[in-house]
Amino acid sequence: MLGKTLADMQREVDAYISQFKEGYFSPLALMARLTEEAGELAREVNHLYGPKPKKPDEPEGSIEMELGDLLFILICFANSLGIDLTAAHDKVMAKFATRDKDRWTRIEQTSG
Repeated sequence: MLGKTLADMQREVDAYISQFKEGYFSPLALMARLTEEAGELAREVNHLYGPKPKKPDEPEGSIEMELGDLLFILICFANSLGIDLTAAHDKVMAKFATRDKDRWTRIEQTSG
């Protein structure tokens, strides 16, 4: 079974948000939410891979859930501004394919 596309996710988030009178938050509020969620992700990464262990009474977190929260807010942000994330992704990948095509050391391909 194929996974959801970005377009599917954008429609799903829009259907969820559309059921509330408040609708999408303003771009500034969404930027603040995105920053807040990035901080929560940073905290989880620091607990798992950095020098800062969790306190014994601190609840267990999840990098997966924090990434999911970031994705949700990012989709809300795009939807609120009418941005197609698939098109945005395609544009960014084209930029990387040209601007950064020789920037990194490529893995040697073997013919088989």
